[in-house]
Amino acid sequence: MRAGWYEKYGPAREVIQVGELETPQAGPGEVRVRLRASGVNPSDVKSRAGSRGPWRWERIIPHSDGAGEIDQVGPGVPASRVGERVWVFNGQWQRTHGTAAQYIALPALYAVPLPAGVSFEEGACLGIPAMTAHRALFTDGPIRGKTVLVTGGAGAVGFYAVQLARWGGARVIATVSGEQKAARAREAGADEIVNYRSEDVAQRVRALTGGEGVDHVVDVDFGENLPITSQVVKENGVAAAYASMRVREPVLPWYAFMQKGVLIRPVFVYTIPDEAKRAACRDINRAIEEGKIRHAVAQRYPLADLASAHEAQESGEVVGNIVVEVG
Repeated sequence: MRAGWYEKYGPAREVIQVGELETPQAGPGEVRVRLRASGVNPSDVKSRAGSRGPWRWERIIPHSDGAGEIDQVGPGVPASRVGERVWVFNGQWQRTHGTAAQYIALPALYAVPLPAGVSFEEGACLGIPAMTAHRALFTDGPIRGKTVLVTGGAGAVGFYAVQLARWGGARVIATVSGEQKAARAREAGADEIVNYRSEDVAQRVRALTGGEGVDHVVDVDFGENLPITSQVVKENGVAAAYASMRVREPVLPWYAFMQKGVLIRPVFVYTIPDEAKRAACRDINRAIEEGKIRHAVAQRYPLADLASAHEAQESGEVVGNIVVEVG
């Protein structure tokens, strides 16, 4: 099979190779997917740069997300799944064989039926972003009738979070850094947009909520946004965060949160319980089938140009998802 891989950490253009590797076989409880598209996420390029600690593998085929067709099932998996169009997630979590390849064998749970009308390129966008958004929004109870603040509403996770929050019946306020991203957040369905570079976010959010604040926060950078979150989250609200890159060890304003009874919800999509994974897959597909979810494929690259896809992700300039066409 054709695949992309690296055999040491380093800059994309220096370490990524593309060539022929052995095709995997489906083991017990697994399916093999003939991949057509592979999604590139920030975690993929951070891993390639060395965020996983000391190197200890022969090689890594990167990427966790993708889409294609099941062409083989292992013992314990119904033969009826052969031929099924699927989107996949957790492809490279705690394993070295991700989705930047023509084939992947992985647990059947991680291959989810792809709704009709959704392209493989669009399906490859779902995994990490959509499941992270679902976990951040719905783990701690219904959000219908509530107000949700999504920081980074044009990002990969934020774009799905805005849509899923609207699908769940919430009013959504999204923060962005400029007009292009504001347009993307509006496209997702945000009711209100706040430009965090030109506006006082806490003041603006309080004004938009009649001084009450928000019930729920889906946060792209917990430590950086703590001063805002502590001011705008309501009593007994939820602050769910899936990253804290700028302030990796944040100092918590304990009494501000304690006195409000705020629930802090760290979100790491790879380790959520299996039942939560199943619930997320069901809800995401249902929202798609109801016409409530759109996808933002911003750039496509052939597998042969995998290094450029990683460089584009690292640039921080792409608004939307980056997809590698496996072919």
